[in-house]
Amino acid sequence: MTLESLLAEHAELETKLADPSVHADQAGARKLGKRYAELTPIVRTARELEGARSDLEAARELAAEDSAFADEVAELTERIPKIEARLTELLLPRDPHDGADVVLEIKSGEGGEESALFAGDLLRMYLRYAERQGWKAEVLDGTDSDLGGFKDVTVAIKSRADGPDGVWSRLKYEGGVHRVQRVPVTESQGRIHTSAAGVLVFPETEDVEIEIDENDLRVDVFRSSGKGGQSVNTTDSAVRITHLPTGIVVSCQNERSQLQNKARAMQVLQARLQALAEERAQQEASDARRTQIRTVDRSERVRTYNFPESRISDHRVGYKAHNLDQVLDGDLDSVLDALAAADRAERLAGG
Repeated sequence: MTLESLLAEHAELETKLADPSVHADQAGARKLGKRYAELTPIVRTARELEGARSDLEAARELAAEDSAFADEVAELTERIPKIEARLTELLLPRDPHDGADVVLEIKSGEGGEESALFAGDLLRMYLRYAERQGWKAEVLDGTDSDLGGFKDVTVAIKSRADGPDGVWSRLKYEGGVHRVQRVPVTESQGRIHTSAAGVLVFPETEDVEIEIDENDLRVDVFRSSGKGGQSVNTTDSAVRITHLPTGIVVSCQNERSQLQNKARAMQVLQARLQALAEERAQQEASDARRTQIRTVDRSERVRTYNFPESRISDHRVGYKAHNLDQVLDGDLDSVLDALAAADRAERLAGG
């Protein structure tokens, strides 16, 4: 789309959102609000550029008569290319899922009980990051380990209604194998071990095009369980859904009723089937998602968390920092910013 069409769309959305009747449909208003927030930085930057160019023209005219305006000409001449570069970045084609919420799965891998404990650390990191962003996070299902970690856990993360970007725009970079180097609680000799946990991230699209045939589903119900496998209720409210053609299995046990658990599990299944359909439709998307996790093996890592040196390293962009405690407490912005910057640079170079 051209800049002019985006400016026109922003003005139209502004008019619509000012109409009280539009907000009677909360889902529709939320969608309009997200698109408006998405376009606002473009509009603001375009107006800034237009104003700077107008000021430069006026300053040049004045400088021809009074040399005191020469400094203003120089300042604007230097500033305008920076604004132009910022606008060019904003106008790059967006990932169509950037406004989406996500389903995030963490699976323990090589390293046994220590890997499960690390999966729990990663879960806490993402929950704390979501809290810092004002997002809503909900643990849908999980299998506990004996020492309090997770063999696997699934969490849904939803963005603020007024946010310019969805959760996917930030957490889409998290897919892959995360490696930890530390002395496990089970190690009596004080030796440093390396283990790994895998992270998968799927966008939850609002306009899902996938149609699911009920005949392709096997639905099992069971009692919800807490730590150590203890039953937390006396009814079969937890739901596990198996999609027979693909073998995808999703489960949910944290809602209050079987009906609610089934509905939430179906949402997760739709998100995963949508991602699978896109992989098959676009080879490049398939390649990108397959690289998230081939095997949960220590060598297939995207990031390493080194406890003895308090170091976090993202191997895709060469990012390193010695603030591991803060990162695990949810301070992820610096590493995510580095990944987003590398992504923008690659797209600029390609287009």
